[in-house]
Amino acid sequence: MAEGILRNVAADLFDVHSAGSDPAGYVHPLAVKVLDEIGIDIASNSSKHMNTFLDKNISSVITVCGNADQACPVFPGQVNRYHWGFVDPAKVEGSDAEILEAFRSIRDEIRLVFEAYASGYREAVAAKS
Repeated sequence: MAEGILRNVAADLFDVHSAGSDPAGYVHPLAVKVLDEIGIDIASNSSKHMNTFLDKNISSVITVCGNADQACPVFPGQVNRYHWGFVDPAKVEGSDAEILEAFRSIRDEIRLVFEAYASGYREAVAAKS
């Protein structure tokens, strides 16, 4: 969800990629569903391991789940590192309705944080111009 949301709010600022320290191997169907509800299509996204990007020029790393900030390597050339810990909605237990609501709630939290991040970044870039 984080990749789709950040790409939606900041594709003009960043080349966005997503990877995990222990990827599931698929994009959760409820993540696809709840992002589709807000007009973001991640149906063609894939689950990738973070080591996939070790040879890429990564300037910023944003971790969003549990201990991902400790598990994530430092990438060559990395300048910025941020951690915003969100509950992993795929690990929520309950009824189907409760799990769907957890996905929606986490989606909305991620969206608020990433919109604020993108807005602040835009302001900083504009101030330097």
